[in-house]
Amino acid sequence: MEMLVCIKQVPDDSVEISLDPAAKLPDLEGVTPVVNAFDTYALEMAARLKETLGGEITVVSIGNEDVKKSLKNCLAVGADGAYLVKHENAESLDPLNIARILRKAAHEIEENSSKKFDLIFCGKESTDYASSQVGLLLAKELSLPAATNVIQVEPGDGIIKIKQETEEGYRILEAPAPCVVTVQKPNYDPRYPTIKSKMAARKKEIKELTPSEEEDSMLEVLRVFEPAKRATGIKIKADSPQEAVAQAMAVMTEARIF
Repeated sequence: MEMLVCIKQVPDDSVEISLDPAAKLPDLEGVTPVVNAFDTYALEMAARLKETLGGEITVVSIGNEDVKKSLKNCLAVGADGAYLVKHENAESLDPLNIARILRKAAHEIEENSSKKFDLIFCGKESTDYASSQVGLLLAKELSLPAATNVIQVEPGDGIIKIKQETEEGYRILEAPAPCVVTVQKPNYDPRYPTIKSKMAARKKEIKELTPSEEEDSMLEVLRVFEPAKRATGIKIKADSPQEAVAQAMAVMTEARIF
């Protein structure tokens, strides 16, 4: 099975990020760039399929030279090959143009490797802009079926059985291969690289691609706003449960909660 995983390098979302008061943009000074969390789930899902069915995993990303660090990490946890679409202003690309660049990249990779992808993975969204559009737009550009919020895939004879998470529960779908899936967090975590796999990844080549000029339109972010801060809660101190309940009821009555 041949699989393509599209990844994005984003600021580490495990640290608190504040706004730069002057620029009205996120202050990313000192924030380590990492592989987008949902893309790591997609890569882990692909790696488990490779272990079961064989085949190869190719990862592709758009960005500057620094993105090669994230691609090396992907090579250390299951990817067999990596491509970087060199673009110095990738953060200014809108989702449609990102999808068009990825479409062109997918075709070039297939031509260079003389193989066809059976499955194309994307994270369901990125943790920086969270537009949730690129995967579906890529499927449209490739004229392929797509499924979103996927937590499990089971390839069969020309068919991909898909388990999709919904607000009401789960849905089982079938799609012809090849298809595009956007991955939600499954019931397992991505694997960690070993020292041996890191050393092997350093020796692997990351090939570069160039986007075409007509796919180079820009999106300008004028301003970013911080979410509203949560109000401080009220701590109730009482000598007995009955007194604590009475105080809580008084507070809620005053706040007209009921």
